[in-house]
Amino acid sequence: MEAANQLGSTAHPSVAPPAVPGNATPGTLGRHLARRLVEIGVSDVFSVPGDFNLTLLDHLIAEPELNLVGCCNELNAGYAADGYARAKGVGACVVTFTVGGLSVLNAIAGAYSENLPVICIVGGPNSNDYGTNRVLHHTIGLPDFSQELRCFQTVTCYQAVVNNLDDAHEQIDTAISTALKESKPVYISISCNLPAIPHPTFIRDPVPFFISPVYVRYHILCYVSCSVSNQLGLEAAVEAAAEFLNKAVKPVIVGGPKLRVSKAQKAFVELADASGYAVSVMPSGKGLVPEHLPNFIGTYWGAVSTSFCGEIVESADAYGYSLLIKKEKAIIVQPNRVTIGNGPSFGWVFMTDFLTALAKKLKKNTAAVENHRRIFVPPGMPLKCANDEPLKVNVMFKHIQVESQSALILTSSLIAETGDSWFNCQKLRLPENCGLMQYGSIGWSVGATLGYAQAAKDKRVIACIGDGSFQVTAQDISTMIRCGQRTIIFLVEIHDGPYNVIKNWNYTAFVNAIHNGEGKCWTSKVRTEHELVEAIAKATSEHKDSLCFIEAVVHKDDTSKELLEWGSRVASANSRPPNPQ
Repeated sequence: MEAANQLGSTAHPSVAPPAVPGNATPGTLGRHLARRLVEIGVSDVFSVPGDFNLTLLDHLIAEPELNLVGCCNELNAGYAADGYARAKGVGACVVTFTVGGLSVLNAIAGAYSENLPVICIVGGPNSNDYGTNRVLHHTIGLPDFSQELRCFQTVTCYQAVVNNLDDAHEQIDTAISTALKESKPVYISISCNLPAIPHPTFIRDPVPFFISPVYVRYHILCYVSCSVSNQLGLEAAVEAAAEFLNKAVKPVIVGGPKLRVSKAQKAFVELADASGYAVSVMPSGKGLVPEHLPNFIGTYWGAVSTSFCGEIVESADAYGYSLLIKKEKAIIVQPNRVTIGNGPSFGWVFMTDFLTALAKKLKKNTAAVENHRRIFVPPGMPLKCANDEPLKVNVMFKHIQVESQSALILTSSLIAETGDSWFNCQKLRLPENCGLMQYGSIGWSVGATLGYAQAAKDKRVIACIGDGSFQVTAQDISTMIRCGQRTIIFLVEIHDGPYNVIKNWNYTAFVNAIHNGEGKCWTSKVRTEHELVEAIAKATSEHKDSLCFIEAVVHKDDTSKELLEWGSRVASANSRPPNPQ
């Protein structure tokens, strides 16, 4: 981040592209794509083979710096690329034409909503089949091959259909650079007969990837934006914001998910430290704001906010960076725009520049923090269960919270599945450098855990998953074991009959069957608090180098009050009658 900020509008000389050798021999499209992926920081590609992508996969496998991770289905491959991109800054998946592309589509839509640059590569039809009026397999029975492309147009920022070698080089490089610039997924379809054919545009050793002037290569692993704000606009935005905030009596700051795509976490902390304002975070931004800050007050989400956080935020007379509250009281800071209340809006002002400059102009104001300390009552701890008393969800998360201050302190991320797991994880006080991730599509967490753990091999990832969500994407537990991952998975099983019309599984037996004695995997089924404590102790000691799967059996009606409140409000919103015509 610091290097990017120091560069201004010029590219770093150490990453300038070298001259192309005059005697360079032609390379192939497949090798060119493989090297491009390596150059942008992708070491692992998640894939599902199909006849249209086999030759391309051969070339990806041949690249020594690229590891092909075969997944059980395309949806999980896409979710894995999503999780990988969260850890490394960019991810990639490879599937086959239409049947694979439409299967991975939901995962790519999720990456689009989360501003994640995922390179989605599809093996397409033979280039000779375009325009022939032929009906191919893996299609919907029509000679039109554009159905898949049309589907991806709404969930990617760029689409490239490569069926001609003459412009393949340009199309591939444009797609990859657009993904990095926009921090959004892209779609690349490559005709199945092209990857192995040499062409003069592909030199044997591709020129290192380079984006100028607003992006530069940074430590080979990722690309960092060094876009420069309009200086006059930046100065005007800072002056207006400082005047607005310095007049406020009890301002607060609310952090949101755009901090990640803007790479503005460090600048956000500088602002929080300099201002003394109370700091909260949106649920979608949890993990992006350090919770060890002395002025951190919790998660703001309307009626289901952290206790006493909602009251402080909604009683403030000025907010910094929020999208959920009254506009006239808010300064809305987007990745490249700042809007002051109902007044002026300043374009081409980048979040990092703005927060850093604003921190130097604000008067210290701790009024909201002091108000929070006056009214705050620490949450009660769940009572210790009797020896044979059935396990409760709040007791389970109490122990996850305790472990988060010791065993989990070394983890880089806590992955929470949609549903009650997410609401309970929202209440955890995360240690420094431990983030929380969630995409609202059931089953996302299994693939995302696979991808994140593959990217962050020096960390131990913790995943909290409900049984219904697990049944959607459970197969790729096998891929985690095959890759030697050390994740701890807490599976919350709803006991005492079916819930949401799913059949209860014997989940530990299922994972044991997948394990099949190959690789390192340990499972435990717990029904009481004592059994849970023992399982966590074993997972973090004697089985610390294994994938650990802890199945927690709880009552079907054991849910958090936040889920009940949220569900009630969503039901009310969804059942509104049509407006009068």
